[in-house]
Amino acid sequence: MNKQNIRNFSIIAHIDHGKSTLSDRIIEMTNAVSRREMQDQILDNMELERERGITIKLNAVELSYSAPDNQIYTFHLIDTPGHIDFTYEVSRSLAACEGALLVVDATQGVEAQTLSNVYLAMENNLEIVPVINKIDLPSADVQKTKKEIEDLIGLDASIAPMVSAKTGLNMQSVIDVIIKYIPPPVGDDSKPLKALIFDSYYDSYKGVICLTRIKDGILKVGQHIKMMSTNKDFIVTEVGIRTPKIINKMSINSGAVGWFAAAIKTAQDISVGDTVTDFDHPTDEPLPGYKKILPMVYCGIYPIDNAQFDLLKDAMQKISLSDSSLTYEYETSQALGYGIRCGFLGLLHIDVIRERIAREYKIDLIMTTPSVKYKIMKTDGNMETIDNPSKLTDRTYIKQMEEPFVKLIITSPETYIGDIMNLCLNHRGIYKNLEYLNNARYRIIYEIPLAEIIYNFFDNLKTITRGYATMDYDILDYRPQNLIKVDILLNGMKVDALSFISHKDFAYTKANKLCTRLKELIPRQQFEVPIQAAIGGKIIARETIKAIYKNVLAKCYGGDVSRKKKLLEQQKEGKKKLKAIGNVSVPQEVFIKLLSED
Repeated sequence: MNKQNIRNFSIIAHIDHGKSTLSDRIIEMTNAVSRREMQDQILDNMELERERGITIKLNAVELSYSAPDNQIYTFHLIDTPGHIDFTYEVSRSLAACEGALLVVDATQGVEAQTLSNVYLAMENNLEIVPVINKIDLPSADVQKTKKEIEDLIGLDASIAPMVSAKTGLNMQSVIDVIIKYIPPPVGDDSKPLKALIFDSYYDSYKGVICLTRIKDGILKVGQHIKMMSTNKDFIVTEVGIRTPKIINKMSINSGAVGWFAAAIKTAQDISVGDTVTDFDHPTDEPLPGYKKILPMVYCGIYPIDNAQFDLLKDAMQKISLSDSSLTYEYETSQALGYGIRCGFLGLLHIDVIRERIAREYKIDLIMTTPSVKYKIMKTDGNMETIDNPSKLTDRTYIKQMEEPFVKLIITSPETYIGDIMNLCLNHRGIYKNLEYLNNARYRIIYEIPLAEIIYNFFDNLKTITRGYATMDYDILDYRPQNLIKVDILLNGMKVDALSFISHKDFAYTKANKLCTRLKELIPRQQFEVPIQAAIGGKIIARETIKAIYKNVLAKCYGGDVSRKKKLLEQQKEGKKKLKAIGNVSVPQEVFIKLLSED
């Protein structure tokens, strides 16, 4: 294949602007899939992606297009997610491309995540071609969208195809701009092998499958290869492409995108972003790889049945292969048993991983309340970082606590600005700027603690703006705040899974709400159970679960009153003894309900 006829490109956009639908139409136009086999969201392999209508995993396919001038072009299309929680997937796919199609919804214009994805493409020095989608809708405003693309992004919108991916309108113009504006790859087949692993997943029969972009050289079956970061070496057993069917080949040349298997059995043997080279004739230096992304939110994952812990460990290893932004370590909780402490990029990321473990590996889970990473300055001058409230040292040894702040960018119609400002104010936001975008939309910028937006901030934002607002955020820095740890005690015993860190001004409200909810959820015992929230040794909230009452006087029908008093006194003493030695039985359902509601 002539390299001048190869085009490697990604499709990037804000969530729900039509990336997957545009991919479907391009696949149809290249006749990669027969009409009988074609289905909506064909590149979204996961059942979860189809149910929610979102792309979670990047997907790469090779397509062949016969142009009217009898030239045959090879397209390597990489479909990417749009949600903020899966930005790492986007950054990885862009590293394997020379260009990107930027899809902008003509009814909504340039959104927060549109800009984020554009900046990612610019960092990778890609040629960005705008595509204006959904022009068939009555509310579409093409001229306004063009102006936003030019004013806010700085791209030439005059070349942008105006299409409806759903109906297929003007789709030929998209193929034309791909051929005209996206540059062909550069690479030399005669040089030593240099290939980038941009994704991987686990196959029960073949082991780890690596998705790769060949920069230089040729990757072929039987070749002895080496991973440059881990120094592990393997013999390639299979190579191939996806169209989206899996097709085996004997070799893949430079400039192409494909996959290979090399009987790699464990996830630790490879890392996404690594450079693959020939073992006997290695390349001089590795490719730049990826900047390691840091988790934003931390959460404990525990199997409801502790006998499934080994299965959970195996599941996490396999899932981390296809999701390299996921970090984890093993931990133990007194209340929940053995579990795994995971670092995620956001709440949707947490939800997706939980669903994948439940569906793909049939493991029922309990998730602890999400938290962020805090920096602790101790009185002896040492700095400590914690992501789990139960690990926080005694506050008499704490000089200062710092929490991460983010720059929060919200794009919204003018109507909802007042409500948005109230929402940010109630979540300790610091107002920074209000920018006018056009007649319909404004951009509001706040600096706000990350801990305040990881719970239900986005849901509340969607509710008060009726779904019209979008948000994006970037980590700024750590700032000293008046933070305290609140412990929950059941019958005087701390429950580590329910501890949380809060700003002092909001601690009482949160503690009171949690105690009230626990009183409703925990079943009554044979003895009275106090539920307490404490800061150090000070109780700030309390609820009491009344004891189950047994009528010990039911068997007394008449007789001396002293007999009845004696029975009541015996019952009273028994209750007191039970309270002193009894353990509160908290069913797993209580944790499930409480933590899922939170």
